[in-house]
Amino acid sequence: MVGFDVQLLAVLRELAGRGSVTAVATAVHRTPSAVSQQLRTLERQVGVPLVERVGRGVRLTEHGRVLARLADGVATAVAELDAAWQEHLGGTVGSVDLAVFPSAAELLLPGLLTRMRDHPAIDLVLVDVDVDEDAFGPLTADHDVVIGHRPDGAPPAGRERLETVPLLREPLDVALPLGHPLADRDRVRIDEVVGEPWIGVPEGYPIDRVLTAMAAATDTPPDVGFRTIHLPVIENLVAAGHGVALVPRYTSGTRAAGRFHLAELGAVRAGRRIEALVRPDRAVRPAVRTVLEALVAEARDVTTPGG
Repeated sequence: MVGFDVQLLAVLRELAGRGSVTAVATAVHRTPSAVSQQLRTLERQVGVPLVERVGRGVRLTEHGRVLARLADGVATAVAELDAAWQEHLGGTVGSVDLAVFPSAAELLLPGLLTRMRDHPAIDLVLVDVDVDEDAFGPLTADHDVVIGHRPDGAPPAGRERLETVPLLREPLDVALPLGHPLADRDRVRIDEVVGEPWIGVPEGYPIDRVLTAMAAATDTPPDVGFRTIHLPVIENLVAAGHGVALVPRYTSGTRAAGRFHLAELGAVRAGRRIEALVRPDRAVRPAVRTVLEALVAEARDVTTPGG
């Protein structure tokens, strides 16, 4: 029977999540050589190779991937024990690091912070991030909760080891300058707008993938004149007549009146899914659970008329 070292299993989990010995070393405040030594020690304990050389780096073997998934269960069990003990001691306390991209912050943070006033023993640490769709999952290595988004459809690969908490689906509308010929319409077709000059987000971001799908459906490459991650900049450019854009309905709708027009895309379901991503061992912490519950409640309110 193998006697597993929980600390060594934690190093393997970090390698599975971060992808390189150097990244693990930075995260755990050790040297790369020390991390490599710990991995070799774990290999001796289990009797099979867990990592293999690939170029100048390493990757997990099949044995390594299986053990890393099993190590997730060990970490979660230890976290559940700690959570139960905290509850026994009588309180939900601690710090929760929440990473959130800007337009979700606009939508959710004001109400979330109001709700968290009922939990003064929880220190909510907010971090502003904005990355492409595939990069939200890896951020969970460094943050307790990560709010990410993706277009409708299957989630990106690499989230199998994460807990995903759905928050809301936000429809995407076409933002048009007020003087545009289509600005008197509540609904427009893809073929009516896909050939317009576009203001877009960076390639690989969820909204850009919807625009790419629109272009593929009509065999019309989009003419994107400018790309930015800043939603207010996109709105300002549309309002000034420099193009049209895909924008999130609830977020941009608060600023549209008198500045630009929002039209629904007809005959197509265009939207983005906003989700909270968290490692299973962190999800069982009472403070993290409290923040997740508050996020779900706030998301429900912002998408409910009169909420």
